[in-house]
Amino acid sequence: MTPKPSLAAELLAEFLGTFVLILFGTGVVAMVVLFPAKNPGELIHGGYTNITLGWGLAVTMGIYIAGKISGAHLNPAVTLSLAVFRGFPWRNVIPYSLAQTAGAFLAAAVVYWNYLPAFRQVDPGLEKTAGVFTTFPAFPSLPSAGFLDQVIGTALLLLLIFAITDEFNSPPGANLTPLMIGLVVVAIGMSFGGMHGYPINPARDFGPRLFTVIAGFRNNGFSDGSHAWLVPIAGPLVGGLLGAAVYDFGIRRMVRNSAR
Repeated sequence: MTPKPSLAAELLAEFLGTFVLILFGTGVVAMVVLFPAKNPGELIHGGYTNITLGWGLAVTMGIYIAGKISGAHLNPAVTLSLAVFRGFPWRNVIPYSLAQTAGAFLAAAVVYWNYLPAFRQVDPGLEKTAGVFTTFPAFPSLPSAGFLDQVIGTALLLLLIFAITDEFNSPPGANLTPLMIGLVVVAIGMSFGGMHGYPINPARDFGPRLFTVIAGFRNNGFSDGSHAWLVPIAGPLVGGLLGAAVYDFGIRRMVRNSAR
């Protein structure tokens, strides 16, 4: 029998998996923001389609990195939902979440380092490009709108993750699971990306946001007094639990009964 990985190994896997996820994810946003298309309809340098595809592929690659060791949560909302509905140890929820946030923070730093000349050219005062790394509401005066959007988006994420990974349902082959979850993220981005940038992951948003504060970005949604950082934490945690509950009480109990 293969011994169970230690907690340290699992935390390293979560750190590296989230690092890769955010490296690709914020990297594609940097491409769109810092190198805009020169011709109408051009998608080589950027566009929202590139962002949604880039984030979906980023999730896929992150899961391939960490899946065998830690299960590739890569998201505190996933970790919390697994603790509530799948018996994941509660003592590991905070360590996993911290590892995910640290991986996201470091990835944001690497992307900034890589694109530093472009940031200096496009936004030398760091006044308008914090959105490369973190998310902001489309309607700042209506935080409830962004909260609802995040609840719905993350509920869909956990609903589909639970469906895709349910051994009683019709799961894809193990090697295709990361791709399917990545496609779920693409679909969420295309359908629910406008109201708050679809973070659907507290670590994905908060780790890079902390980096923007330290790096000196203005209007960062944390130290600027706008409190934009609260919605991408609270909304996904609530939405993840809601989506997981809908699956377990709506579908899982029926497919388990049919498998008997």
